Amino acid sequence: MSYGALELQRQGAGMLIRQGVALLFVFGGSAFGDNPPEIPDTPAGHTLSLWLEVFNSGDRARIETFMRTYSPTRDLDQEVGFRARTGGFDLLTIEQSKRTEIAFRVKEKASPTQAIGVMEVKDADPAVISTFSLRAVSPGTRFEEVKLDPATRARVIGGAASMLEEFYVFPDTAQRMATGVRARQKHGEYDAIVNGNAFAEKLTHDLRDVSRDKHLSVLFTPVAQPPGEPEADPEAQARFRKYLAGVNCGFEKAEHLAPNIGYLKFNFFADPDTCAPTAVAAMNFLADSDAVIFDLRENGGGQPRMIAFISTYLFDKPTHLNDLYNRKENSTDQYWTLPYVPGKKLAGKPVFVLTSKNTFSGAEEFSYNLKMLKRATLVGETTGGGAHPVAGHRIDDHFSINVPFARAINPISKTNWEGTGVEPDIKVPAADALTEARKRATELSNAKPTE
Repeated sequence: MSYGALELQRQGAGMLIRQGVALLFVFGGSAFGDNPPEIPDTPAGHTLSLWLEVFNSGDRARIETFMRTYSPTRDLDQEVGFRARTGGFDLLTIEQSKRTEIAFRVKEKASPTQAIGVMEVKDADPAVISTFSLRAVSPGTRFEEVKLDPATRARVIGGAASMLEEFYVFPDTAQRMATGVRARQKHGEYDAIVNGNAFAEKLTHDLRDVSRDKHLSVLFTPVAQPPGEPEADPEAQARFRKYLAGVNCGFEKAEHLAPNIGYLKFNFFADPDTCAPTAVAAMNFLADSDAVIFDLRENGGGQPRMIAFISTYLFDKPTHLNDLYNRKENSTDQYWTLPYVPGKKLAGKPVFVLTSKNTFSGAEEFSYNLKMLKRATLVGETTGGGAHPVAGHRIDDHFSINVPFARAINPISKTNWEGTGVEPDIKVPAADALTEARKRATELSNAKPTE
């Protein structure tokens, strides 16, 4: 079980490389490795080439210019953060090429992770991106062209509706979503869609239009998924563990800032069964700091158990953090700090949490928990507003759906941050949050009496 999964989302043949829907817009320098494949002279090929060039450059201004022209709805901060985490991409192969659609394989520069991407563009100048997916795969996985027919569309709609009715956290909303997409199907709104990514995006949009739930999504993969639920695929699990190792379990920076301020930036809450040692090392590195800053401005969520694990370092007695109510099971799981974590604790030390509009899901829980407990000062922007843990369900070989199945209930407020986000204590633009928090932490550190 995870909050949103985001970068942590496993889906059979692969996992989403990045947060949210399977759309990426990133670019750059040495984009093509030692033996670059030839990119076709088509509108889709031209946009792909520019995508690689600009993203790989890592130049924020160039990425912004590209996105303004080719992908105006995407979030610049997310793209720049994604570039920092992946290091860019090497283009390995062109899997398939048409005038306005291209499938390709890339490898992250920062890890061995390979991914298959499919980009569809409008037949215009400029060739604006209409759909773009990028999914991690094992090296031997092959691209499969999928053309939707009426039977496939009906199967996916029926499967999605069934999963929502069985699992979605609010039964009434699930019924309204199912009724809505079936009505749209009856009226022929999906009849002209033959592209898998476009269909998944359209269904996601229509379902969210009813639920307003940012965790809910229909996903398409251009590679056939093995039978069973995503979590049952041992190869995907092994590949995911390798991915976690390659990105240091999401922990990007651990630093000591003058005068004696600990700074920790991490971009998701990974499963502690795999990543607890990394978290322990990071927290022990900060142990002698006078104050600590957690940078969650690019953190998209993850595992509630890791939230509890890291939170344990901030308290010196058992503390009730959060509850999760599971609608199907009609049960509530409580999350408390743990009886033991290795190393020193930071109980009593000032804590600052940096937030942005991209802080989402489990990262919001961490922030909200500490705010309700008056254990941290939040600095930055109001967060994204997603409080429903999600689980993936297979629909067929190429489609799956992420269904929010539970809701957070804070033991103090008796509610959560769904749809509203978490308000910071000190509102500043996300880009200025570290400077502001560091200033406040320095003031507290300087005011500390000498021994």
